[in-house]
Amino acid sequence: MPAGKELQLIDALGRNPVVEYAEPDYVVAAASEDTFFGRQYALQNDGQDIVNNHDTATSTKPAPIKIDGGTPDADVDAVEAWAITSGTGVRVAVLDSGVDLDHEDISSKVILRANFSGSNNNDDKYGHGTHVAGIVAATANNNKGVAGVCPGCTILAGKVLSDNGIGTSSGLANGINWAASNGAKVINMSLAVRASRTLEAAVNNAWNKGVVLVAAAGNGGGQTKMYPGAYPNVIAVGATDNSDAKASFSTFGASWVDIAAPGVAVFSTFPNHESALAGTGKKRSLNYDIGDGTSMASPIVAATVALTWSANPGASNSVVRAKVESSTDPAGDIGDWAHGRVNAYNAVTSP
Repeated sequence: MPAGKELQLIDALGRNPVVEYAEPDYVVAAASEDTFFGRQYALQNDGQDIVNNHDTATSTKPAPIKIDGGTPDADVDAVEAWAITSGTGVRVAVLDSGVDLDHEDISSKVILRANFSGSNNNDDKYGHGTHVAGIVAATANNNKGVAGVCPGCTILAGKVLSDNGIGTSSGLANGINWAASNGAKVINMSLAVRASRTLEAAVNNAWNKGVVLVAAAGNGGGQTKMYPGAYPNVIAVGATDNSDAKASFSTFGASWVDIAAPGVAVFSTFPNHESALAGTGKKRSLNYDIGDGTSMASPIVAATVALTWSANPGASNSVVRAKVESSTDPAGDIGDWAHGRVNAYNAVTSP
């Protein structure tokens, strides 16, 4: 079969009355050979405990954290989705604080960089953008670190947040326009700002060019609308924990929060140099660790969008968005979000 046409053939065969069923002949492989894959419950939840990288003997590493095991299969079924596609070649723009210039697990995935933050360079001195990018596309099965939800994806690193994690609506709008003009199929924005006509115009421009935009719903714990997530042409993402409950900090509200994804203790990449999130004067000597927030949930959804597009290369952005939103698993309470917790396998196999 030509690559990307398998699901069309399965659908056609399934409608033939003389065919009992049709399905892919799946590749059987280890889940992942990456060092910390076992801590990535968001990708494969076996009910494992979650621990961070820490060393109580020094002050240069985060304090020890342990979260008890959650509910098995409260995950996005990433491993199952990889049997269909790894997202090879799909461009995902990460509009954030930049991506570490020399990280072993994510820097090579960055194919284009631009700076809209006012900072002096494109490196990630804050730490947030590297963590988000790793969630999207960290290299899988390289015996290092972690695996991204879309390990075949490439990254456009648009630095819209300064080295202190602050940006402007105009800088974000410029980043959106840049990403849409440079082939991004998906734009992830793990950030929030007040409503802005300039920003909304950039969002609508990107959507009209065929891009799917994804953004964090916010960490206020209430229902206050946050932008760009609240714009109709953006998928707003809330956060769940390792038992599929709504994260206590997650903004919610089915009137505008579209979907959810794991956002508690999500293990991913961090810069291998000093960064603001590691604390003043400290160096994160282990460049992988957990992060909390809808900032972590949003790139899981963005990566799932990319996988879905890879499996449906001729689909429009509205069709891809509909597949992702209509194929979720129940999570949280009724009214927390319009749909459920994202499921990558269901999305890529959605008819």
